[in-house]
Amino acid sequence: MNGVHDMGGLENLGPIAPEADEPVFHHAWESRVHALSVASPTRRNIDEGRHQREKIPGPEYLAMSYYEKWFRGLSELLVAHGFVTPAELASGKPAPRAPKATPLLSAEDVTPRFMRRGSYVRGAAQPLFVDGDAVRARNLNPHGHTRLPRYVRGRRGVIVSLHGAHVFPDSHAHGEGEDPRPLYTVRFSARELWGEAADPRDSVCLDLWEPYLDRA
Repeated sequence: MNGVHDMGGLENLGPIAPEADEPVFHHAWESRVHALSVASPTRRNIDEGRHQREKIPGPEYLAMSYYEKWFRGLSELLVAHGFVTPAELASGKPAPRAPKATPLLSAEDVTPRFMRRGSYVRGAAQPLFVDGDAVRARNLNPHGHTRLPRYVRGRRGVIVSLHGAHVFPDSHAHGEGEDPRPLYTVRFSARELWGEAADPRDSVCLDLWEPYLDRA
């Protein structure tokens, strides 16, 4: 979907100021939001979680910190899936006689979970493209979730590698199954993206799913 979250290639958003020795969390509540998100029953679909944050209205999204967006999206998903009610969220307490759910993640399982590497690699049909193929990113205007940035839509690039088939986020975010599709790294020249003023030596590489691409 198109929204303020898709900031790639935009100008006049202010300087990027890296913070020296930046802590993992700036405030204690941020670590709690992270823990809640990892232990939430909605964690099984991270694409749905991303999409929920993308639906935050633009002015509110721009005024929020990173973990404020996480908390907003998590709260809305928990309500949408019936795990809590709006009244329970507002009070911070379970409703009387509400059934107690079995925790998705116990305390003793936290360290093994974080030590275990997850994967979205899956099996799929033969890829359409090979290294060196010229492709063009489709000029999509989706109403739902997508990982195709606006600034490359309609632009020509070259396949530089294939990563096998991965869960397709555009389907997965909307409960339509994993729908694995081939995933490629595509290189775009800076001039293709931003015109003749760009340095001819520069390029941008993006990992893009096959449904985002046409043969050029």
